[in-house]
Amino acid sequence: MDLEWLGAAMAEAQAAEASGEVPVGAVVVHEGVVIGRGQNRVLRDSDPTAHAEIVAMREAGQALKNYRLEDCELYVTLEPCAMCAGAILHARIARLIYAAADPKAGACGSVLAVMNHPRLNHRVEVSAGLMAEECGAMLTNFFRARRGK
Repeated sequence: MDLEWLGAAMAEAQAAEASGEVPVGAVVVHEGVVIGRGQNRVLRDSDPTAHAEIVAMREAGQALKNYRLEDCELYVTLEPCAMCAGAILHARIARLIYAAADPKAGACGSVLAVMNHPRLNHRVEVSAGLMAEECGAMLTNFFRARRGK
């Protein structure tokens, strides 16, 4: 199922790219159903917190009528940043599955180790690397095209 849900996150990333946003997408799954979808909306919303993960978790919280997303899985195309990692922990997400590592801002081990820091009181099961090539290529191509303009 992980491939299917990451595919849904990839579709969100493609929609973000079509809108001129950095192509990152996320979905929140609860009991086998997508209850939150998100794509980067930073530029469209003029909101520095409108990362794909945050947008998806906001929608999921509304669906469950609870900010705690304890029995949920979050699928995202890029390793979460420090802000998103903090929100994931605060929401009590059970499982995080991300595709591509972020060597510039990743907070799940690439740059920082916010996720599952030993001093924090919540642990998230983290899986990484599935569909990393496809998601990484989408980001690389996006930034290459932007630099070329």
